[in-house]
Amino acid sequence: MIAGLSKPQALIAAGAAAVVMIGGVSALALRGEDTKLAAPASSSSPASSPVPTPTPTPSAKPSAKPVAPVNPLTGIGKPPAGPVLGVKIDDTANGRPAVGLDKADVVYIEEVEGGLTRMLAVFGTSKPVVEPVRSVRASDAELLVQYGRISLVASGGGHDALPRLDASPIKGIINDRGAPGFSRDGNRPVPYNVRADLARMSARARTAGSRNVGFSWARTDPRLKTARVATSVRTVVGSTPVTFQWQARLGKYVRTIGGAALHTANGAPIATPNVLVQLCRVTNNFGDVDVNGNPSRYTHTVGSGRVVLFRNGHRIEGRWSRPSAAAPTRFTDLKGAPLLLAPGGAYVVLAAKGARV
Repeated sequence: MIAGLSKPQALIAAGAAAVVMIGGVSALALRGEDTKLAAPASSSSPASSPVPTPTPTPSAKPSAKPVAPVNPLTGIGKPPAGPVLGVKIDDTANGRPAVGLDKADVVYIEEVEGGLTRMLAVFGTSKPVVEPVRSVRASDAELLVQYGRISLVASGGGHDALPRLDASPIKGIINDRGAPGFSRDGNRPVPYNVRADLARMSARARTAGSRNVGFSWARTDPRLKTARVATSVRTVVGSTPVTFQWQARLGKYVRTIGGAALHTANGAPIATPNVLVQLCRVTNNFGDVDVNGNPSRYTHTVGSGRVVLFRNGHRIEGRWSRPSAAAPTRFTDLKGAPLLLAPGGAYVVLAAKGARV
């Protein structure tokens, strides 16, 4: 009890002293000198709880505009509806002029036997009548599997060519097996007179549509500013010269034979904005030997090697790689960046490793 005060007065004074002590501790905490204690409410604060400051709702970020899919076989327009068809087409003087070849999205030129070449044209955007249709080779299935489960149109196939095709995911549409959509052109000699109505075949096909097979498309490429000028393309497939000439007016490379431009039967130039010379391992296939004793040639498109891209009158050196048959072919420059093709399709010349380009 505090001297000189009554008992009630002494209790009130003691409580006041206690409040002063707690307030002193709180002041230290507010100054940061004792972080273990929470600061009490200020004696000047109103009795009611303070109104909390509302947290502003963040504005929603605008969603990115979806990118429309592009035809992976040309880089132009939407992916085509309906199945993709590969067609084996003659590539000799007896088979020229070709019919419908100018409508192909991608055309491969490959060695067959006896130093000769043949084409494998891929049609997705258009389904014309095509002529002259020829027979498959054993390596065609390996080449086309990267497109997925598509169809291959051919007149026939010797020895192991058709069995290999049958064992692959590629569906054969074969004239010798009575498939519908074929006819004969009475104005051409056998065997260069087989015609294929791709629209009719496409309507009956139950195979896949367009698929990315490794082509990258761009209208411009900054590498062209320093790329080597190349207004002509020349290489050899087997013993057959394969040449193209750049025509700036068309913005395309026109295929030539002996310096003369090639045209289809309707007068359209055989032309493309891109020529890819893909150097591959090519071996003899003794499972398919022709009547003259020449073994068919097998072009190995699974693996890796050198590639040269010709576009816009220039050439860019690069590399190609395809780790498995189901994988797309990756085309890059020597630094590993993707090669960019001018939109509009491509010719891929499958030359043997070591061929001059």
